[in-house]
Amino acid sequence: MEKVAESFNLNDWQKRLDELRASCNVPGTSLAVLVNGQIYELASGLLHTGTRVKATTDSLFQIGSISKVYTATLVMQLADSGKLDLDVAVKDVLPELAIPGTEAITIRQLLSHSSGLTSDFTIDTGRGDDCLTRYIEVCKELRLESTPGTVVSYSSVGYNVLGRIVEVLTNQTWDDALRDRLLVPLGLAGTVTLPEEVLRFRAAMGHLGGEDGQNPEPAPFWNLLPRSLGPSGGALCATAADLVRFAQMHLNGGVTPDGTRVLVSETIAAMQRLEAETPDKWTAGNEGWGLGWMIYDWNGVPVFGHDGATIGQNGYLRIVPGRGVAAALLANGGNSDLLQSILFRELFEELAGASMHNAAFEPALQPPTVNITPFIGVYKRQGVVMTVTECSGTLQMRYEIFDGRQAPPPPLEITLIPVSETVFAGAGAGQDWMPVVFSTLKDGSVYCYLGMRAAPKIS
Repeated sequence: MEKVAESFNLNDWQKRLDELRASCNVPGTSLAVLVNGQIYELASGLLHTGTRVKATTDSLFQIGSISKVYTATLVMQLADSGKLDLDVAVKDVLPELAIPGTEAITIRQLLSHSSGLTSDFTIDTGRGDDCLTRYIEVCKELRLESTPGTVVSYSSVGYNVLGRIVEVLTNQTWDDALRDRLLVPLGLAGTVTLPEEVLRFRAAMGHLGGEDGQNPEPAPFWNLLPRSLGPSGGALCATAADLVRFAQMHLNGGVTPDGTRVLVSETIAAMQRLEAETPDKWTAGNEGWGLGWMIYDWNGVPVFGHDGATIGQNGYLRIVPGRGVAAALLANGGNSDLLQSILFRELFEELAGASMHNAAFEPALQPPTVNITPFIGVYKRQGVVMTVTECSGTLQMRYEIFDGRQAPPPPLEITLIPVSETVFAGAGAGQDWMPVVFSTLKDGSVYCYLGMRAAPKIS
């Protein structure tokens, strides 16, 4: 293992966290850092700007899609025990999955976001223990958006399917399996899945707005995501320190600090190995996917981690395995992405000698001249239609959401400025630049990536 910093100056980093939180307009945040085998905990700001309750290191935040790595870990435990083969067809384990074409999807493809399943499908199937069973039943109305194994596209649906597979093979609900097989063995007393459990703790309220420097306001609700989205990111709440304890097990070859083995070392290594490379390396800065983990390359230093977002809350987890360093940041609004990019860059450079890529994404002052004709057309995935047209030599995108809401948000009009032959910087009025990536398969099919999610060109 490479040499890391010999000490962590808690006072200096507390001061820096306070400064960055204020300058990035984040109401409250919690940070945990693992270095030299010791976990350091910090907190700053408020859990709720209305009640003025302070953020503390034992406060719970919603971790969003970081939950996917917990679900992946449960699946890998089942593989370790011989109850599951990653290369078996999903239909062999879950025959009730009635989406046409799913006969060819494997467990491994679900884990690495290469299954062809759509990205998002949010439907409330109730609060009962049968919510995932009912979710799988309703999925019959979906259709594959690519042939399994051909397109890498972020899929929460795939992880909800994995959650149901965990239930079938353990004869437990996903919540109970998570608690009994991971949370209790790892001593994660500050991690829960159900709202009624959160009430035992100090908990963060999400805040909306504030990215432009104005004061973010408490969201009108704590969380509206249904229980059936738990395996993909709709339920888990945790302290930053518990996130780092979870990461520590993955750093230590599947063994907890007290010697309890959770996963075999070969399984841990497989989860951290690049399994599926993504054409969109700009949205999250990752190279692609392992088995659950986002895989990064920070100027030659291997890194893995995951991000999460819910309603006004964000979580960030990064691990540098060759240095034994990990950090988890949880925030409840404002410009948390900017806070994370500055803080993590400084932290990992000092503690692990690892240089994080510059998170800034924007077009050059003189953009390259590219052939835009192949990208003109209509792209569609579940609940979203993107219409790309040409106006005075520039691509324009109309982004529309049709997800069943009675009052869908108004369409976004986005101008696309070329960064390379296939990568564009998109922005609407008053928006920051966001990556829009076009990918053409060997058979000529064209896909458009926005937010790591691929939509096929349909006309």
